[in-house]
Amino acid sequence: METVLFLTSVEPDGTLAKPALETLNAALSLAAGLDNAPLIVGLVGDAAQSAANTIATCGAATFLAVTGGDFTSSRYATDAAAAEALAKAAHATVIIAPATSRWSRVMAGVACRLGGRIDTHATAITVTSGVPLITRWYYRQRMVATQHRAQRPWVITLDPGCAEPWNGSAGIAQLESVTVNLPATAKRTTVVGLQSPAADAQTIRPDAKLLFVAGAGWTKKQADGQIHAEEAPKLILDFLKSSQASLGGTKSVVDLSGEGEAVLPFMTHLNQVGQTGATPRHAKGLATCCHGEEPHVVGWRFVNERRVINTDPNCSWTRGKADVVYVADAFAVMRKLNERVAKK
Repeated sequence: METVLFLTSVEPDGTLAKPALETLNAALSLAAGLDNAPLIVGLVGDAAQSAANTIATCGAATFLAVTGGDFTSSRYATDAAAAEALAKAAHATVIIAPATSRWSRVMAGVACRLGGRIDTHATAITVTSGVPLITRWYYRQRMVATQHRAQRPWVITLDPGCAEPWNGSAGIAQLESVTVNLPATAKRTTVVGLQSPAADAQTIRPDAKLLFVAGAGWTKKQADGQIHAEEAPKLILDFLKSSQASLGGTKSVVDLSGEGEAVLPFMTHLNQVGQTGATPRHAKGLATCCHGEEPHVVGWRFVNERRVINTDPNCSWTRGKADVVYVADAFAVMRKLNERVAKK
């Protein structure tokens, strides 16, 4: 019989992040599909009791935790040791963790320590005829596969945005502590502080309802024959600030800084979406000054509603790849849009 372990970290305020709650819901569905296999919750962090209480009514058979100051911050050595200890304490055959930056870098090593196998970036976890299956995209989201493994333990990381977050009432969880004896070498890396941009300077917002994608056209000559290098950044940043949208960029626009051309100063490779960038999952998307290259289209595969501003109605982006196309000048549209948003 399978035993499912849901593994995640605790936020500093004692809560669980949205990707963790999504993964919990997927783990619950998996356990139910496996003839109500036992689901064990494994938490890592200093405020594990508070986090466990928030999901106390989820139906888990056991709540395990590795706690203490050494496990509050992300660190490979301590996270890997905690995950290994929790998996062994749970006698887990299937281990599911959110594919966040913290756990994505750790779980492959954990699978190796446990003698198991890992599949990363799963987008769905199901059960067919008593066999657990995952859905995973390959070749830059051009091919999708459904697969399973006979090797146990099987470690799976689930991409954020692929499941509904668990939503239930809080309670009092009976938390069992798992002890991890850390050698001194596991503590060599220390976190001395956190740096983050000001709220109005933040451009990457994974939970935003709208993804605003800027293409290289913003830095090229416009209808008047001029490059509007000062107006373009202001139009984009004003819209991001007022709408709280997340900013994406095509590969062509993020590469401009190395080509000696006009650039959008706030655009980095972290904003890149497409074949060699991120594959976002926002409810809506608006592409501006972009062309319809396939790499860009791939990056939008999981955006639910796609809209485009383009002066060329015959652009390949407009042919079956967008839900709504505005045949207009992006500069003119964004000026009017910013004016209307500012009034609200």
